Amino acid sequence: MTTRISDIDFGYDQARHLLMRAGFGGTPDQIRTLADWGAEKAVEYLLEYDEVPDHDKPLPNTFDRNIMRPLSDDERRMLSNAQSRRDEDALASLRLRRQQAQRSDRRQMREMQKWWLARMISTPRPLQEKMALFWHGHFATSYRTIENSYHMYMQNQLFRQNALGSFAKLLSEIIRDPAMLAYLDNNDSRKGSPNENLARELMELFGLGEGNYSERDIKEGARALTGYSFNDDSFVFNAGNHDNGRKTILGRTGTLDGDGFVDAILRQRACAMFICRKLYSFFATEIDITARERDLPKEAARTIADMERAMRASKYQIKPAMRELLLSEHFYSDRVVREQIKSPIDLIVGSVRSLNTPVRDLSVLLDALDLMGQNIFFPPSVKGWDGGRTWINTSTLFVRQNILAYLLTGKMPQGYDALASSEQYDPMPLMDHLTVALKNAGSDPAAVTNYLLRFTLGSTTGQPESTIRAFLAEHQNHINRETVIGMLLLISARPEYQLC
Repeated sequence: MTTRISDIDFGYDQARHLLMRAGFGGTPDQIRTLADWGAEKAVEYLLEYDEVPDHDKPLPNTFDRNIMRPLSDDERRMLSNAQSRRDEDALASLRLRRQQAQRSDRRQMREMQKWWLARMISTPRPLQEKMALFWHGHFATSYRTIENSYHMYMQNQLFRQNALGSFAKLLSEIIRDPAMLAYLDNNDSRKGSPNENLARELMELFGLGEGNYSERDIKEGARALTGYSFNDDSFVFNAGNHDNGRKTILGRTGTLDGDGFVDAILRQRACAMFICRKLYSFFATEIDITARERDLPKEAARTIADMERAMRASKYQIKPAMRELLLSEHFYSDRVVREQIKSPIDLIVGSVRSLNTPVRDLSVLLDALDLMGQNIFFPPSVKGWDGGRTWINTSTLFVRQNILAYLLTGKMPQGYDALASSEQYDPMPLMDHLTVALKNAGSDPAAVTNYLLRFTLGSTTGQPESTIRAFLAEHQNHINRETVIGMLLLISARPEYQLC
């Protein structure tokens, strides 16, 4: 078993790291609050988010569920009559109505993207949203394929409601989720003609990982999922389309349905190990999910083993496994801290939350996310986002630097944001923990530099220090709004700022 971090060893740097990984960063005040609490209380506060009031909870009518509704009986009769009569005018009218609905739905999808991005920025429950983002990448489903914004919203709510709950429940719910059923074509899967897409991904990407099942398991699993479909916004089990025959999946035999298939997956030791490896790779440091246990770094393997034991003991609850990770000494070691490349979401949301910049225009932020390779609700494939080094190339690095300049100053690649003058950024509250003497006189540029670098980069040494010191010297070592923004611009342009 791994060693847990003690409150003595849990200070400012560890609290900063915890907020970065188990959320989207924190202000100096938030970091110091968690540091004063100690590891146990800080981690429990993040994990037990149900006790934190959720002022951003969406209302039932936040979005329109009827934009892409199925045809009514009257509309179906109208379509059938128009087709039989070859009434081109009536058919054109119905097509136009459909096209108008699709345009409205695409607009609603954009509003949903803004809503979720704003929620990640403002939520008092950062770990819940970080987990929702994790599940969105794990059970990756794209609007581009299903073209139903409300189904994407329903799935997003499913991830949020079960963020740290039962993985067993989540796996059972995902085979009934309209967005997933449409995305992997299971709504057309029927006895005698089963579609294997959902069965394959349920084992390969969602539940077990490569090498822990056979092609026969996929074929038998596909039979178990026949008849699993949806009507409008609701799951429907079409008994007439379901294969009731005997099946053998992962060593379990019987007249298995979707729940029997899920249960067969959950009985495999590979399932808990796979999910814990995915969690570790997302929250701690990137590993080869498919590697043999002896090929993993020793401390990573031990931590994952602790997570797996906790998950199994709690019958697939996610929270105990995450508690093991976030309280492990290893999570705060040099092998983990500042060893992860920030995702585009981590970069933008983390910068707004920690630096307390204006949000400015959510559309601009969404466009930047797309250019940087993380367009929420539009993952590139059922595998989700590869992450890691794939986030960084010459094109995305340019966008990353520009979007930080935009948040800090309102400056865009061409001109300024229209509200830049009225939404001026004031970074001085970040400096409140410096002494009054330092703030007023700026008499110790080294202390100012170290303080800001420790907060933004988690380190006070290296080239960024000399760059900031030189910048301050050019401005007579004055610490004011303009020079602090200038320092933040220099820091955010550094390669080190891309790490967390």
